[in-house]
Amino acid sequence: MRLADKINQSNRSFVVAGPCSAETREQVLSICADIAKNDNVQLLRAGIWKPRTRPDSFEGLGEEALPWLVEAGKLNGLQTTTEVANKAHVEAALKAGVDVLWIGARTTVNPFAVQEIADALKGTGKPVMIKNPINPDLALWLGAFERFEKVGITDLTAIHRGFSVYKHDKYRNVPSWEIPIALKENRPEIPIICDPSHITGNRDLLLEVSQKALDLNFHGLMIETHPDPDNAWSDAAQQVTAEGLKNILDQLVVRTVEFSTDVAEQINELRDKVAILDDRMLELLSARMQLSEEVGLLKRENNITILQQEHWAKIISMRLEQADDLHLTKQFVRQVMDAIHQESIRHQTKIMNPKTLKG
Repeated sequence: MRLADKINQSNRSFVVAGPCSAETREQVLSICADIAKNDNVQLLRAGIWKPRTRPDSFEGLGEEALPWLVEAGKLNGLQTTTEVANKAHVEAALKAGVDVLWIGARTTVNPFAVQEIADALKGTGKPVMIKNPINPDLALWLGAFERFEKVGITDLTAIHRGFSVYKHDKYRNVPSWEIPIALKENRPEIPIICDPSHITGNRDLLLEVSQKALDLNFHGLMIETHPDPDNAWSDAAQQVTAEGLKNILDQLVVRTVEFSTDVAEQINELRDKVAILDDRMLELLSARMQLSEEVGLLKRENNITILQQEHWAKIISMRLEQADDLHLTKQFVRQVMDAIHQESIRHQTKIMNPKTLKG
């Protein structure tokens, strides 16, 4: 059975686990043996080549470590996977007998690298998992799948690992769930699993993000697991022990996507009410933009700039103060107001600069 089909049929319980980096043969064999005792794990992982931000960081042991991962898979009756970033990695992994390859976020962002890997795999039928690019670019992610499909590699799975930001107060890589949801809308046949280890960068948040992923109908998880996480050679803070992995998986609630006729009727009734409110909301937004255009006319006639920073700051401050009373998060209110503001600017620009703005 194709890996993608197996994941699609797993009822959101497909789990990939193993160390961030293969450090020693003993480390790989011991942690994989412990992981394999958990029936939820179907695929063993280990980083052989590690694309690190700084050159003095541990960048993996390379080909020396490939036999350890393959041996661990054979000893425990599980398939194996590792990250590849170029043609040489692909050739070495294929020669060693690694079952599944994955493309990392730093590689997905580079179409030349993706094409090189796709060409190297042409004719092999190898299963490939593709992480999202480091930046929130849906087209770039979709393009990676298309490059593999064009060379005949169709056993494909998506991995959501979040997107890079500067000093986020909670996540190592923000999940931006709307991007993987959009991927599912565009390519519903491609299964998608979540990598909460790289999203969180913090083992204490793994359960929270894993549950969110399952609630959004992700097909499974990739969780970094190490025999001694605090002393791991890379990404120590986000790894868990085999027991820690078991605790997370045992606590997860896999909810059904089906519901009874009675519940369906209740949900549909509520959805009808939501639809009415959505219609009203859009009508109000349309009316608001008509007023923005009237403001634009006055600004044009009086040669006033579109952006009035002081006024905008007052509006944002006032709306954020309302958030708690409206049972909305400040982050959501900010995002909504920013979107409205940008649309208002677009409408005013259309009025003030009709000859320079097209569409």
